[in-house]
Amino acid sequence: MKVLFKLSAFFLLSLIIVGCATTQKPAPVVERLPETKKTVAPKIAPATPVVKKATTPEKDWRPDSYIVKKGDTLYAIGLEFGFDYKEIAQWNDIQPPYTIKIGQALKLKTSATVATAATPAATTESSGAVVTPIKTEGAVQAKPLDEPAPVAKPIETPAPKAAESPKSNETALAGLGDDVVDWGWPAQGKIVSGFSESAGLKGLDIAGTQGQPVLAAASGKVVYSGSSLRGYGKLVILKHNKTYLSAYGHNSQILVKEGQDIAKGQKIAEMGSTDTDSVKLHFEIRKLGNPIDPATYLPANP
Repeated sequence: MKVLFKLSAFFLLSLIIVGCATTQKPAPVVERLPETKKTVAPKIAPATPVVKKATTPEKDWRPDSYIVKKGDTLYAIGLEFGFDYKEIAQWNDIQPPYTIKIGQALKLKTSATVATAATPAATTESSGAVVTPIKTEGAVQAKPLDEPAPVAKPIETPAPKAAESPKSNETALAGLGDDVVDWGWPAQGKIVSGFSESAGLKGLDIAGTQGQPVLAAASGKVVYSGSSLRGYGKLVILKHNKTYLSAYGHNSQILVKEGQDIAKGQKIAEMGSTDTDSVKLHFEIRKLGNPIDPATYLPANP
């Protein structure tokens, strides 16, 4: 019996071992998160820089001199050629009251004529001094042995420049370029006469009421204020830069003086009917003295 019990126990133990060896563990479950797609930012091409083409300045047609004709005044010549009449007087040594004579030759000095001295090819400028190189035939001559070595001069630091005084309106405008003017309407009202070069209409006539404000169409300097130009009545002329003038005629009252700096939109006169048959402003833009159509420069609406 003992032998039978041992055999039975051995047989049962063998079955348990075999069962454990053949039982397979379930495969581990791995939870996978949904794949997140990486967002790739679109490549942005670098902005192409806007390059403004330099405008070629208009050729100055004005002559270097002018012969005075019957009916001419220094004021009219200044307007005709786009100069301050006081500049012409200075160039020709004409004193107040600026009387000129028929047949008189006037110098019209233009800003385009600037004399520059050429530097000789054989000289070299260094630190303000002029050094003339000496050429020798063949090899360069050696210095004598007893010649003392050059003494180095201490470098002097230039004194700081004093602060510049504020520039005048005319100087500031000159830095903007000869064709840069910010134009605006000189008055509100109906245009009763337009520009016509063939008909001799040199500007715009803007109807209005007596005493209505007349405004500067652009920043500039008063180069004329008076009533000495025939056909314009009480007139104001502004110089905006080396290229442009503007004129305001038939005023009842002038509120500015010659040499005064004026801002765009500033009240310079009051509308009237001097030297004309109705209340209106006669407005001109002159480019190098030539009258041009103001409508091509003014904004669409007054």
